[in-house]
Amino acid sequence: MIVVDTHVIIWDALKPEALSPRARNAIEEANNSDGIIFCEISLWEIALLIYKQRVHVETDYLNFIHLVSASNAYIFRGITPEIADMSVKLSSRISGDPADRIIAATALLENCPLVTADQNLRKIKSIPTIW
Repeated sequence: MIVVDTHVIIWDALKPEALSPRARNAIEEANNSDGIIFCEISLWEIALLIYKQRVHVETDYLNFIHLVSASNAYIFRGITPEIADMSVKLSSRISGDPADRIIAATALLENCPLVTADQNLRKIKSIPTIW
């Protein structure tokens, strides 16, 4: 099982060539085994990116997200009290972005590697990352 950062979800759906070979392999392996954790905060981030036209899709957000969610063995994870607690306890050097902090806390608490290209998240020694 792996946790994926928001940009990994988007790139996998729209621009798979942007993924590193290790990231593609991790996604494929997780699809064929115990699944991929999709943090629900990524739903909001993707909606915002589409609304702000920073991500362009050929359909509306809801259709896009339904297609994306059906494309992989995604397991949706919401923000639990434990994730919220962990997210605010992470070092401030990691990221000021609340979504990044929630995704990182999810990976920590699920004890799963995080697939991300984000340099700040990859610096967190306590979370194994794949890129």
